[in-house]
Amino acid sequence: MDLLIDVILRAGRSAVELSFFVLLPVMVVMLSLMRLLEARGVLDWAVARLAPLLRPFGLTGLGVFAAVQINFVSFAAPVATLAMMDQRGTSSRHLAATLAMVMAMAQANVSMPLAAMGLHFGVVLGWSMVGGLVAAAATYYVFGRRLPATEHTLDETLHHPVADSAKGILDVINRAGAEAFKIAVGAIPMLVLSLTAVLALRRLGALDALTLWLSPALLAISADPALILPTLTKFLAGGTAMMGVMDEMLRAGTATAATLNGASAGLLIHPLDIPGVAVLVSAGRRVADVWKPAALGAAVGILARAVGHLMIG
Repeated sequence: MDLLIDVILRAGRSAVELSFFVLLPVMVVMLSLMRLLEARGVLDWAVARLAPLLRPFGLTGLGVFAAVQINFVSFAAPVATLAMMDQRGTSSRHLAATLAMVMAMAQANVSMPLAAMGLHFGVVLGWSMVGGLVAAAATYYVFGRRLPATEHTLDETLHHPVADSAKGILDVINRAGAEAFKIAVGAIPMLVLSLTAVLALRRLGALDALTLWLSPALLAISADPALILPTLTKFLAGGTAMMGVMDEMLRAGTATAATLNGASAGLLIHPLDIPGVAVLVSAGRRVADVWKPAALGAAVGILARAVGHLMIG
């Protein structure tokens, strides 16, 4: 019993430190910046000019905005945009391409805090863009080619606060801070549970046994056995939980910055996992209907990202 209490307290301390001293400051600054650019119309201007260039990949103007949200806000931010696309009559084929792109890209709530631990954020962002476009194109032209492509007249206006005065700017910053705080606090339960499981398994020797058992197969394909635990955690508990596990491994010396920046940067930093898919498909009925072709396209995009990181590794 004393062992369990000690593990829970250590996991709780690590989770709170990660949430409030790493995740929260990064998200406050980045969300404030993003919301200010949004309120000043800078994002609207960028989306309007990028949309025609990305149309051949199966993306609309709102799809471009979803890409900005996943890369610079959090994995849950595109839910509102996907819901808007669902309600405004975007075709199922374009919707699937956008969902695939979001699933294949690096979510900011993981990539930005990991940058403080040694992740090369610029490289991850670049390959995230490439992987997202590959996923969208693969879904639009291959996996979702039989989906209806007929669109109604679309209103792609982005409704958001306007910051034309000092008070408006302060309101935008306050809302962004509240949003960042909600993300940080919401991450704590999953972090505590995942870190408790990790520390308990480590104390019991289960991790060492699993690593010893799988190491020959992983080494045969030049994979790092240290990635066994974060990979299992990522696909079962989500990216935030994986980030907590990776932080614990870096502290314990069982992982390094090189581990972060290898193929794992493409394979593990994206929302294509059980919790991530559950959140994204909650955007609407038609979004849920196209998740299978979108997931297949996203897998292609993630593979492209992993190969890219491996090539420059």
